Amino acid sequence: MKAVLRFILLPLAILILSLALFLSAFFAGLEHKSKDSLFRLRAPRPLSGDIVIIAIDDATDSALDTRWPYPREYHAKLIDNLFKLGVKQVVFDVSFTESSHPEADKLLADTAFYHQNTIFAGKLLRAERPGEPSRLQSPIKAIRNHQLSWGLVNISSDADNVIRQYTLFEKLEDTPHYTIGIASLANERIYQSDWAEHIAAVDGKLKVAGKSIPILHRNRSLINYFGPAGYFPYISYSSVLDDSTVSMPGYMGIELDEYYDLEASGELQGKIALVGASIDELHDNFPTPLGGKWMPGVEIHANFLEMARTEAYLNTLSPWLSALILFCVLLILNLVFHFLKPQYSLWILLLIFGAQYFIAWGLFSRQHLLIPLAQSFIAYFALYLVSLISHYLKSLKEKRFIRSAFQQYLAPELVNELLKDPGKISYGGSHQHISVLFSDIRGFTTFSEKHGPQETVNALREYLTAMVSVITANNGILDKFVGDAVMALFGTPLPLADHAFSACKCALEMQSRLKELNAKWQAEGRDIFEIGIGINSGEAVVGNLGSEQIFDYTAIGDTVNLGARLEAINKDYSTQSQVIISEYTYELVKDKVIVNYLDEVKVKGKDIAVKIYELSGLKNG
Repeated sequence: MKAVLRFILLPLAILILSLALFLSAFFAGLEHKSKDSLFRLRAPRPLSGDIVIIAIDDATDSALDTRWPYPREYHAKLIDNLFKLGVKQVVFDVSFTESSHPEADKLLADTAFYHQNTIFAGKLLRAERPGEPSRLQSPIKAIRNHQLSWGLVNISSDADNVIRQYTLFEKLEDTPHYTIGIASLANERIYQSDWAEHIAAVDGKLKVAGKSIPILHRNRSLINYFGPAGYFPYISYSSVLDDSTVSMPGYMGIELDEYYDLEASGELQGKIALVGASIDELHDNFPTPLGGKWMPGVEIHANFLEMARTEAYLNTLSPWLSALILFCVLLILNLVFHFLKPQYSLWILLLIFGAQYFIAWGLFSRQHLLIPLAQSFIAYFALYLVSLISHYLKSLKEKRFIRSAFQQYLAPELVNELLKDPGKISYGGSHQHISVLFSDIRGFTTFSEKHGPQETVNALREYLTAMVSVITANNGILDKFVGDAVMALFGTPLPLADHAFSACKCALEMQSRLKELNAKWQAEGRDIFEIGIGINSGEAVVGNLGSEQIFDYTAIGDTVNLGARLEAINKDYSTQSQVIISEYTYELVKDKVIVNYLDEVKVKGKDIAVKIYELSGLKNG
């Protein structure tokens, strides 16, 4: 139960942390950038062809050769010519909130009233200081007197100034004031002065003229851009004005009369004409998710209108569903990372990154659905880091255990090999083919009775230190001391191809080293030792064996029992080397050692006799 809780709590903690992080502007910006990349990957989408932009552009600036703002007479003429060219609606992304000449203002309002379906622009100026009221900048009085439709042109950006959302309405004293995009939709079919009263926000959607626009963040909708800046058809403002009644100062007396070309082509017939500035000097260009050249504000309105008219809305997952999916993926990854090594987990992590991005791209391009990217990636990476640290600490603990467990009785080279691959140690025991060596001091009980405790301990320490050095030098592992007896293993925990020969060589070197010690002790006037050694080879159960509280790395089985028996029967045979090996060991080393056949013996519990040999030396030196 505790293990299950641990598996659940870590993904849950990372989920909560990631959700909290992405409430901040920095991480929210990362999420925006990751989703922006989807826009850049997606090819421009086909347009309905119902929207055209009448641009106050560089060509217009040159043709009119006058400073902004243009005379209201020009705008009145533009409205008149546009409707003559067959447009069904004119939408201004140009504000007429300040009065100019009364006659010009009246002409503009009267022309729009005559043609009816013209949408004007206003603004809501938010208070800059606490306590100050927000102000509504509505169109001039002449336009309001005719009860002509108008909407706000407020555009809201994210913290990085990129325009990703379209403002549907702004509230002032609990009264909603709709933007020009909504005003256009509401008046597209029937021009009506009370159009705003037919709009309602229901179940997270704004209902307008049969459309249901998803509302995000109380009053906005995500913009599903159709293409980069300049993707919508643009016609110069001056081209619409340029008929036989208007002279273009910038044309130096040349009459191009571009209006008639537009009339002949019929390209404005039945279109919605959005009028706005694209010239840089008017500072109405904004960055969008598509990057590259900044998009004129009028084209941002055009993208929203195209999206709403074709109902190709961008949607997002509900935060709860998104969090649930992320939590489930984190749970699965936590399980995978727990069992895989970090280097393999990294490949899984990269695969998940790629898969999620591919899925996100597919959902975005086909279903117009945006799913979290950066938030998920950071959560996955955080889980991987925790897993990496966990694996590292576990490995560190494991290596610390190996070093403490083996450094006292295993050659340093073997300890280092084990540290490289701790998996070579089988926890709980496994069957391994090894050689086992037993040695024992003859008459040690009598020695200890004749000598004081300190002298006995000192002699035993000197002897055992020398024997362990010989064992480790021959790639053996000291299994244990049993009083004055020594048990050593060869071929574990790391496999050793010639473990039997290493054991035989070790036994002869132990006897040789003992002779050196005895010579030293005799010179010092001290008593000497004699030892007997037995060696056997075969299958044994090797590993960390013992109780749950106390365990040790050792070997058990018939192979070990026979090795101990061979050491003991040294007393029964008069051998020069005092080293006895079994026939099983002899079979493995017969081409490398010199032996004398001794006998066949039966081991306790076995009916079959075992041939034994005295190990006399090594061949070829």
